[in-house]
Amino acid sequence: VGFIPASASSAVATPETPTSTETPRTAEECITDALSVGYRFLECAEFYGNEAQVGQAIQKSGIPRDQLYLNSKVWTTTIEQGREAIRKQFFQTLKDLGTEYLDLYLVHWPVPGKHVEAYQALEELQKEGKVRSIGVSNYAYEDYLELKEAGITVKPVINQIEINPFLYRRRTIELFEKEGIVMQSYRSLRDGKAFNDPTLLKIAAKHSKTSAQILGRWCVQKGFVYIPKSTKIERMEENSKVFDFSLDEEDMEALDGLTAEDAYEKFEALYRKCVNRDTTKDGTLDGVKTTITLD
Repeated sequence: VGFIPASASSAVATPETPTSTETPRTAEECITDALSVGYRFLECAEFYGNEAQVGQAIQKSGIPRDQLYLNSKVWTTTIEQGREAIRKQFFQTLKDLGTEYLDLYLVHWPVPGKHVEAYQALEELQKEGKVRSIGVSNYAYEDYLELKEAGITVKPVINQIEINPFLYRRRTIELFEKEGIVMQSYRSLRDGKAFNDPTLLKIAAKHSKTSAQILGRWCVQKGFVYIPKSTKIERMEENSKVFDFSLDEEDMEALDGLTAEDAYEKFEALYRKCVNRDTTKDGTLDGVKTTITLD
């Protein structure tokens, strides 16, 4: 189980979005709480813009570095600028987090015409001993094939994509897992937007658990790396309690069937928008793959 720091980049309204009368919590405050309740895997990113605050929380916690698992991702703007920009950003991330190495470093999006070079830059950093494992995020299977065809020497250990019962891309997941690549789920809890789904509520009542815990347990039983996000310590505790029960076959089948057909269309639209996001080709489909595995 991992934890995603609170981020100004998360502009989606959720049940946990502060109201106008609440003061938004800083990443340092959220990480301090997460560490205090037992989280040790922290999922960071250049795009989140808060790695220095995460580093401050880590330093103040007094938790030894070897008890933490630190993951970060390089953003599209830096990917577009090339190898030297990626290296510069990587070392800034190390400085901000207050560490001499990362456990995992990812290419955040497969920027057309640029992501292969970016991944090769990560390979170099791994050879230098600055990062222990490297991987990708938001990759379609066809993006991964592009890496293979380019002759990468280190297979990604992780592909981090949105995975939850409401966007369960079985074929994509199977293709990556056949390659020995572990799937890491973000939006595991779907930003709280599905907590009142009737199927989810029924299964939650059956196990005397919350909707969030059912979604988390589904990820765990599927073998995905589960990384929930919250700004509230009580939710952090709740989200981590997914190891004291199991979902039965009937539960899993019901949850597996919650992905609507239009979910794949929405995913495709998001993919096409984001691979060029914040680059000089932002807002265009320049270089974007027209055919990818959606399901």
